[in-house]
Order: sequence, then C-alpha cells, then structure tokens
Amino acid sequence: MQLAIVGLGRMGANIARRLMRDGHEIVAFDLSKDAVQALARDGAVPAGSLEDLVAKLKPPRAVWVMLPAGKITGEAIAELSGLLASGDTVIDGGNTYYKDDIRRAAALKSKSIAYVDVGTSGGVWGLERGYCMMIGGDKAVVDRLDPIFASLAPGAGDIALTPHREGRDPRVEKGYMHSGPAGAGHFVKMVHNGIEYGLMQAYAEGFEIMQGRANKDLPEAERFDIDLPDVAEVWRRGSVVASWLLDLTSQALAEKPALDNYTGVVQDSGEGRWTIEAAIEEAVPANVLSAALYARFASRKPGSFALKLLSAMRAKFGGHVEIKSGQ
Repeated sequence: MQLAIVGLGRMGANIARRLMRDGHEIVAFDLSKDAVQALARDGAVPAGSLEDLVAKLKPPRAVWVMLPAGKITGEAIAELSGLLASGDTVIDGGNTYYKDDIRRAAALKSKSIAYVDVGTSGGVWGLERGYCMMIGGDKAVVDRLDPIFASLAPGAGDIALTPHREGRDPRVEKGYMHSGPAGAGHFVKMVHNGIEYGLMQAYAEGFEIMQGRANKDLPEAERFDIDLPDVAEVWRRGSVVASWLLDLTSQALAEKPALDNYTGVVQDSGEGRWTIEAAIEEAVPANVLSAALYARFASRKPGSFALKLLSAMRAKFGGHVEIKSGQ
C-alpha cells in the first residue's frame, strides 16, 4: 500500500523503514530536511511540504501523523484537513489524549475524511521487533488499512497462545487490535502506559531494597551484598516477574551496576496523568498507578517545599534535626 508519514523522529522513521521492508510505498515529510533525505536514501519518496506530500499520494489517501501529542499534532491535522479530500484518512500514531481524538474525528467526519488513532508501543526497538498497536476508528476504514498494520505488527512469534475464545479477533494474536471507535485506541494505550509506570516503579523500589541491604546501619548478620545485575538476569529465566522491562533493567545494570550515568530525574509523558484522570472519572481506585506517577513528580523536586515541610514537622514534634550541610 501507499502511505504518507509526517514526522520522522525515531519511531516515525522506523515505522516507515519497517513498512518499506515489507514492500509498502512511503511518502515522507518532516521539518528536518536531513531526516527526509535520510529516509529517501532508504527508498522513501521525499516531500517538501504537506501540500507536496498530499499531491504525491493516490486517492484514497492515507497519512500517518507521528508527532508529539498536543499542539504540534493538532496543527498538522488541521492543515491536512484542508488538503485531503472525501474518502481520505488521517492516522494519528502518537500518544494523543483520547478526548482530542474524539473531537478531531468529529471535525474530520464533517469533511468525509476518516480518522484513525493508533496507540503504538514498541519504542526504538520496533523496527526489528515490530509494534504492538491498539487501533481506534471506523471498522471498515481500519480493515482497509489492515495491510499497513499487519506489516508493522510483531506477529505471533514464539509466544504460546491462550485458549481460543469464541469471537476473538485473530489480529490480537499477531500483536494488534481494533479497540473500538475513534479514541478507543489511544485510550487503551493510555492505560497501557499507566500500567507501565506502575511496573517500572515496582522494579525500581524492589531493586533499591536489595541494594540497601548492605547498609552498615543494619546488624552485621543481616547485611547482604547482593549482586543486582545477577538478580535481574536470574529473574529473567522462569520467574513470574519476568518481562521485557526486566530485560531492559538487566541490560542497564550489566552496563553500569551503580547506574551513576543516570540522573534519577524521571519525566512523565502525559499518559500516566490521563490514566489517573480516567480512574477518577470512573471512580476506580488506582493506588499503584497514582503512587508511581507521584514518585516521578518527587524525583524532579528533591528539595521541594513539601519535603522541607516534612522536615520542619519532624523537627517540631520529635526534635529530628535535618539541616542542610554547611548550615
């Protein structure tokens, strides 16, 4: 199939390359001319603008937008809506807020332009491993674009299948699914990322507990100098906590066991916040996911007012003195 891709960052460019490897024709645009030329050398058709990109597509056109969520994506889709025609499709593969999807889908529908939201998981490894995709949009449009999704998906691989359920969409066994109408794809991906926060926090806290067991303040018989890289490696094999995240943890610990090449400041990309908002709307307790999000906030404010106030209260009620060094 022919597909245009707008946004050639790490994921956008690799999505294009994986599709080209499977025989699809890619028309590519990015504000970075170097990024466009790099992909052109790999076989893509370069475009100098969104107008040029649309002109190089054959109807019915499909344009995959792979840009940062928010204003940039919104502006690109708004411009495309004035260039595309009835029967064309806009695909948003970024991490857009699902309520923005619903609004944009309605706006495009008034022009008879279809809108598909694709929650895309796979990161920088997707080129080789494939992308797990959660897709929202009209079923007929999603089915028409299936060759694109099938090429991007990881496939069944060697993962054992769960017992077949009557009515199951066979695509889920290959790593992608039609989640529902516009917005549903990014909603499922949003929750996926919220869960990811919790899993990462659990690993981080567990490994810190093991690291702290060598603390000289503990009784000598209760101190253990545990080899964390080896723990990560052994847990990867047969443990119930094995996962790809643990695979990546093991790699990081093997490279630098003390992790002194990392700052400890952890950003959040938005999906965690949106997941908690959805939990509040539905009155669903999300204790672990909330705590994981707040831990990321705390990591960015080691000297925050809240921590200072905690120190002040401890000093007032218990005489615990926590004064900055040199004061």
